[in-house]
Amino acid sequence: MSTLRNKTILVSGASRGIGLAIALRAARDGANIVVAAKTAEPHPILPGTIRTAAQAIEQAGGRALAVVVDVRDERQIHAAVEQAVSTFGGIDAVVLNASAITLTNTLDVPIKKFDLMADINMRGTFLMGKACLPHLIKAHNPHILSLSPPLDFAEHWWGDHLPWVMMKYCMSLCVRGWALEFKEAGVAANALWPRTTISTAATQLLGDEVFRKSRQPAIVADAAHWILTQPSRSYTGQYAIDEEVLRRNGVTDFEVYANDPSEPPFLDVLVDEPGGLHFKANV
Repeated sequence: MSTLRNKTILVSGASRGIGLAIALRAARDGANIVVAAKTAEPHPILPGTIRTAAQAIEQAGGRALAVVVDVRDERQIHAAVEQAVSTFGGIDAVVLNASAITLTNTLDVPIKKFDLMADINMRGTFLMGKACLPHLIKAHNPHILSLSPPLDFAEHWWGDHLPWVMMKYCMSLCVRGWALEFKEAGVAANALWPRTTISTAATQLLGDEVFRKSRQPAIVADAAHWILTQPSRSYTGQYAIDEEVLRRNGVTDFEVYANDPSEPPFLDVLVDEPGGLHFKANV
């Protein structure tokens, strides 16, 4: 399988950034995309709503269903799943992209922010997966894809960003569990993480240097497309890095993804490469 044509993919947090890029890549195949995000009205700073995302998806060649979903609300999740099944006849894949980030340490993190990350990253991921799984089990070649990191315990981020890192690892632990629990049912569960920082609206708030030394969301979308088209019974339980996925599939030119090809990209916070250049966040 090399196409997602006529597949129904629910993408959480699909109104902008990486979630929207993954949705648009699938739409180019002719996929049905459920845009599950909470931004129904324009944000004062961040661009994109569920409706502008749906328009872009349809312009790219897909079919779109825009549904307001705050992944902290179990009722909204179940309503979105029901609408997806009613509109498209089922769900073939779910991309767990909705996430919250606060790169602070233990003493500096406000508990309100800690609870927000727990509700969205950990609880929201689990709730969305749980709601989709009864339908994924019925699908041909079903996939769960979480935008979360490999399970690694390098000291240089655990010591700086414990609250956020532990929440992202909870998403990766869901992948580990679901890959084992639903192996016999043929449901694949995998994680995907960028090797470098990715230029999103949120990244731009970190300053011009981070934006220049970041790659475009398309690199994650291309890697996600490859994963979602793999046989679900044989490709599961994997913790993939976007660049590694594409290299294994013959891609050699990564400058096409760069905001500034003359600048070496920053490694992402949760990528462990000795001697690599990580950006330092103060957010």
